[in-house]
Amino acid sequence: MLKVLLPTIMLIPATWLSPKKLVWPAALAHSLLIALISLTWLNNTFETGWMSLNQHMALDPLSTPLLVLTCWLLPLMILASQNHTAQEPLSRQRMYITLLTSLQIFLILAFSATEVILFYIMFEATLVPTLVLITRWGNQAERLNAGTYFLFYTLAGSLPLLVALLLLQTTTGSLSLLTLQCSPYFPMVSLADKLWWAGCLLAFLVKMPLYGMHLWLPKAHVEAPIAGSMVLAAVLLKLGGYGMMRMMTILEPLTKQLSYPFLILALWGVVMTGSICLRQTDLKSLIAYSSVGHMGLVAAGILLQTPWGLTGALILMIAHGLTSSALFCLANTNYERTHTRTMVLARGLQMALPLMTTWWFTASLANLALPPLPNLMGELMIISSLFNWSWFTIILTGAGTLITAGYSLYMFLMTQRGPLPLHMVAIDPSHTREHLLLTLHTLPLLLLIMKPALIWGWTL
Repeated sequence: MLKVLLPTIMLIPATWLSPKKLVWPAALAHSLLIALISLTWLNNTFETGWMSLNQHMALDPLSTPLLVLTCWLLPLMILASQNHTAQEPLSRQRMYITLLTSLQIFLILAFSATEVILFYIMFEATLVPTLVLITRWGNQAERLNAGTYFLFYTLAGSLPLLVALLLLQTTTGSLSLLTLQCSPYFPMVSLADKLWWAGCLLAFLVKMPLYGMHLWLPKAHVEAPIAGSMVLAAVLLKLGGYGMMRMMTILEPLTKQLSYPFLILALWGVVMTGSICLRQTDLKSLIAYSSVGHMGLVAAGILLQTPWGLTGALILMIAHGLTSSALFCLANTNYERTHTRTMVLARGLQMALPLMTTWWFTASLANLALPPLPNLMGELMIISSLFNWSWFTIILTGAGTLITAGYSLYMFLMTQRGPLPLHMVAIDPSHTREHLLLTLHTLPLLLLIMKPALIWGWTL
């Protein structure tokens, strides 16, 4: 564990002590090295599933893919941010990289924690760097409003979780993930028990976010700078899914009765957010709403508590992390050239940037779950486990899949096809940096087709 955590911590002094012209290259090289070292975690040969075990941290097949995704994302965020922070004073550039690094430290500690309280503290700690990123480096005046939404939604959801965890500590005497799954089941029947169940899950459902608790997400995504959008879409939403997977084993007897409303909300959210995407004019807002739809499927897969549902949820989380992050990078490359996110004002870009169109096409197809990408594998596993549970769900999941294909193609056609607007006269050519960034997003997706066993967790 420390072979990744210590270099990540040392990236902060390295950023502040590097000479001016080496700040970005040094941060990028250092973080890329950390990402490559983290790939060794995928080689899990232990019978029990747990490895790198110490007092507070450990890895198992559920947390490893999410940890590797977290480490992989830091160099990509640094690559994506270099251009739009270039005009800022050097101290602010260094502060920006420090915030991204601190976010990675908190996420590594959250995903590898064996104590639930440590997970909770790190889950909350990720709020601070993200909030600073949104409110300080956001694009427009609404960023303060977006930061307020983000802060209060997350805090309001996670305070009941703290109370629920303290109650669990007094009842079982332990909050270690290694022993909690072996603790005896309680005959939870009273109203207080049901409130405890809801308290345990509410924070994660807000973070995912479940439809109905999702209003903070489009605001936060749209106002955040590119690195903020990338880390929100790729990793921070996954904290909710990961927390649910971990807590579900403890909540078992009640889940069968109480998960119905949340399942219905999640599936209804897939259809509703897809329909919202079809009438969006703002490019980043469209990608943000599509994230809500995909995470709705993930929530449904986890709430079902079947091996296929959990496996599909984990695969879809990893695949969505890479795809959504790539789409935000593409939206940012458009924004840096056209200075608008409105799709009507920035269309026909295939004429100006033909190579970028290839990346747009690949990312749009990944978003609508084209075979044989892992996106499709995750969606199919969740949909088939839902269908096994109740065949009525095929109406909602089928409609959701159809609408997803509709808005993904709509997004591609609106941004790339058609005549180039007359007000676009001088557009910068695409840079090698941007192509490298998108290659590093797409390559893991394509390589995971070869060996999906790396990301399907401990359920199969």
